[in-house]
Amino acid sequence: MLPEPYRLHHRADFSRTVRRGQRIGRRDLVVHAFVHSYDWARADDGLADATISRDPVAAGSLVRVGGPRFGLIVSKAVGSAVVRHRVARRLRHMCATIVDELPADTDVVIRALPGAATADQAELARQVRSGLRKLGLTPGAAAAPAGRPRVPAGARSRADHRS
Repeated sequence: MLPEPYRLHHRADFSRTVRRGQRIGRRDLVVHAFVHSYDWARADDGLADATISRDPVAAGSLVRVGGPRFGLIVSKAVGSAVVRHRVARRLRHMCATIVDELPADTDVVIRALPGAATADQAELARQVRSGLRKLGLTPGAAAAPAGRPRVPAGARSRADHRS
């Protein structure tokens, strides 16, 4: 179970994470992440009063307690109510296991795609961790994959295409 301080509840938090954060797609889910920077000079967030007073309590939503927060989006496209709740439980369990690996000022929204209904727990966990690693939020983000170095498609020679 994911403890209360680690959950996103408000629509504004979901919208901010999805619209202003980074996104990475995987086969069965999409991971959105937004790292808060608490820029006091931003008036477009409706915090003009807090900008003048420089008081974080006056801003209301800028006071954070706990660590990273997670939100889940599991639409009807995933399946029936029973299937959607099963997928959400699995995703919540995975989020609870990776709480300690993420920066405390991060909001993460995971959108389940229809394939999440048939994917097993290990595969979903791998996709969530892979998405967070690609976004640079978990350790190992800078590590290059083992094996042959990847060559951009435009840099290949004609001989490479023939083989």
